Amino acid sequence: MSAHKTPDKAFPVSWDQFHRDCRALSWRLNETGPFHAVVAITRGGLVPAAIVARELGVRVIDTVCIASYDHLHKSELKVLKGISDMTVKLGGGSGRNLLVVDDLVDTGATARVVRGMIPDAHFATVYAKPLGKPLVDTFITEVSQDTWIYFPWDLDLAFAPPLRDGAA
Repeated sequence: MSAHKTPDKAFPVSWDQFHRDCRALSWRLNETGPFHAVVAITRGGLVPAAIVARELGVRVIDTVCIASYDHLHKSELKVLKGISDMTVKLGGGSGRNLLVVDDLVDTGATARVVRGMIPDAHFATVYAKPLGKPLVDTFITEVSQDTWIYFPWDLDLAFAPPLRDGAA
């Protein structure tokens, strides 16, 4: 999506749906582990990482802070905080037995940066778009590249006009 274009398709996700999708992700990951730690890509990966860590019984949770969006607009990737040395050591320096969690993989730019830090980590997202999907090991739902996912923490309850009246 370009910096000035509004999304072609909207995909609003409720808290209930997001929780169900995170639990479904956990079910898939349970067969893949065990994992020594979860690394959440912030900010979008914080909520799914907490749910997945709880479901998998993982107590060590770290963050890697990468800024790539300003609301609807993509911006330059900036690593604001790297993965802690302790977590990297748990993964043997390469990320083995570490689980990276994010809400969404879009173009894969953020995933490439994190893969560069811990190349052998297992990368999981709740949602995946076609351009980023090859960089993810496990995901739950694929959406088209021209879809904008509205996560529950970005939404407020409001009236929605019927589709026939021009609603998206």
